[in-house]
Amino acid sequence: MLVAFEAGGSLRAIVLFLLYPLICLVSKEMGLKIMVMVCFFGIKKERFKVGRAVLPKFYLEDVGLEIFEVLKRGGKKVAVSKLPQVMVEDFLREYLEIDVVVGRELKVFHGYFVGLIEEKKKDMIWLEEILVKNVVDSNMIGISGFNISLDDHQLFSRCKEIYLVGKADKRSWQRLPKQKYPKPLIFHDGRLAMRPTPLDAVAIFMWAPFGFILAIFRILISKSLPTNISTPLNAFTGMYLTTTLPKNSYSLSNTEKGKKSKGLLYVCNHKTLLDPVYLNVILNKSVTGVTYSVSRISETLSPIKTVRLSRNRDQDGRMVESLLNQGDVVVCPEGTTCREPYLLRFSPLFAELGDVIVPVAIDSHVTMFYGTTASGLKCLDPLFCLMNPTPMYTVQFLEKVSGLSKSCSTSSNGVVSKFDVANHVQSEIGKALGFECTNLTRRDKYLILVGNEGKV
Repeated sequence: MLVAFEAGGSLRAIVLFLLYPLICLVSKEMGLKIMVMVCFFGIKKERFKVGRAVLPKFYLEDVGLEIFEVLKRGGKKVAVSKLPQVMVEDFLREYLEIDVVVGRELKVFHGYFVGLIEEKKKDMIWLEEILVKNVVDSNMIGISGFNISLDDHQLFSRCKEIYLVGKADKRSWQRLPKQKYPKPLIFHDGRLAMRPTPLDAVAIFMWAPFGFILAIFRILISKSLPTNISTPLNAFTGMYLTTTLPKNSYSLSNTEKGKKSKGLLYVCNHKTLLDPVYLNVILNKSVTGVTYSVSRISETLSPIKTVRLSRNRDQDGRMVESLLNQGDVVVCPEGTTCREPYLLRFSPLFAELGDVIVPVAIDSHVTMFYGTTASGLKCLDPLFCLMNPTPMYTVQFLEKVSGLSKSCSTSSNGVVSKFDVANHVQSEIGKALGFECTNLTRRDKYLILVGNEGKV
């Protein structure tokens, strides 16, 4: 279902859902062939990124701690799966540190999947060749489910120990905690936030039409009505917003504007395109949101003024400085969103521009759909975010930080640099949210998820 929805679209997912009763009636092998045909037919091989960008998150949530400890005891690890190789190889290699992966190969015609699986015999011959060449350890450990015959191939005949896992065993397992992941899951893509089991898929398909209407309603009232009216109406529709001020609370209004030449610069981590909108609601005053990439549709639908940056440092600096001379500005120096509890590296440009910087820690929670994407249509991000029944936002205002003048933007002789300010703001936001700070950038995210540098 994840492959059908994320790689093929909602129509393909509905077709797969309608065929589910038939899939349950036929044999497992035939059921797999039907699902593969529906999910992969006509999908371009080069553009298939679901195995790397979407599935690892859900696979990791299904790993049991007990069997993972058994897996760690092994040296060279070989995994055999009935699923197509493109669905499992990236996850098994990168997140479970499997050395050799043997899955089902899919037939390709002129660069497109035709939805057919290669015969099992070819996979088994390949497996035998791999075992002869790569596996020489006589103390092999085998792990399998009860639904597989040990005579299907020669893998288990080489094992000193064999663990057969049943459904009851899985139910008693502890879920592998995130701190024990062999590789941290920092980036993932896809629109579905919930696992599309048959019952949850019913909920998603039934809610989607109502969610679309609800999202349009939320956008319209935010766009057309004043904040003091639209805010309680949005709360009535199920939107939650929690605000926290620092211990030494200060006024969020710009009462000191007569004493300084610039507006306040609000610096926040980036969760969705709606971050500046929520700040506008809390502050109950006009702010300008600057972003590195935003679609024309999102600009049109936004209830606040938004300005896109060019990624040219000098040009962007002049633009933000001009906006600060006109009023308060909201900037997200990560340059892109991150769904997991991590902070990407902050661009230090903001430290040179704002006289007074207000760090803002933002977190969000969704139940059905993610309002961010790396590979999909970004113009639909606000719509998917607002389609959730109860989207939740928490916003924490932290202690103000003094900015730097351009003459003090380099570090020498103990002078605080722009990098020190950027790292300090990132660190304070990370502490407030309980997030881990990283040196990863927007470029790293897009290289991992979609294989490009994320340039628009």
